[in-house]
Amino acid sequence: MALDSKVRGLAEGMGTDFFGVADLSPAYDAILEQGGPVIAEFPWAISIGIILLHAIVDQLPQRADLAVAMIYRHHCYDLVNQRLDHIASRLSGVLQREGYRALPVPASQSVDEERLRGIFSHKMAAHLAGLGWIGKSCLLVTPEVGPRVRWATVLTDAPLKATGEPMEERCGNCQQCVEICPPRAFTGQPFREGEPRDVRFAAHKCQEYSVETKEATGLRTCGLCLYVCPHGRKRGPFEPRLKSRC
Repeated sequence: MALDSKVRGLAEGMGTDFFGVADLSPAYDAILEQGGPVIAEFPWAISIGIILLHAIVDQLPQRADLAVAMIYRHHCYDLVNQRLDHIASRLSGVLQREGYRALPVPASQSVDEERLRGIFSHKMAAHLAGLGWIGKSCLLVTPEVGPRVRWATVLTDAPLKATGEPMEERCGNCQQCVEICPPRAFTGQPFREGEPRDVRFAAHKCQEYSVETKEATGLRTCGLCLYVCPHGRKRGPFEPRLKSRC
């Protein structure tokens, strides 16, 4: 079995909804600046995504209710992150047994407290793999379910085939994520390669607001930008991107 099919089949069998492979060479400078030379030396990224449960995301306007906050935190954050990390670890093991290097990047990762970012951008990998575009919320927006997806990444030197090209932005004039954001963390500017994140998103405003929400329920909960995006709310039956990309 070809390595591409083997890795994709394992991801599908473990419950991945989105699967893509990205050539990272166009983003080398950005990757080097964010993660350093050890991260930037990997030429390929496997992007995996799991769709959040709509019945939970749809309740986020009532997130001040303890039950809503607890269910969202448990099922749309903690458990999904664990599932993604498990899949990424399994995929990495397969690649290593085939003689290649592989580094799973945790689904939830923050190593820079000043700039509030991790060692690698999951949404950048998904974007380069052709799975969606970077929206005005600075989230990866998919055509199928909007931003209602959590992501993880496996960096590797295995000679996999890229699954797609970066998708053109489809937000148009929509400003719903900008307008609903309680701390007004988004500027409404569209994503442009090479521009710093601060042009679009004040991460510290978002962080400070999430700390404030803890006073109401004991949990940091918002997610209104996930909830409001029209690409996620106007959804039909989901056909896994895994199969459409095979």
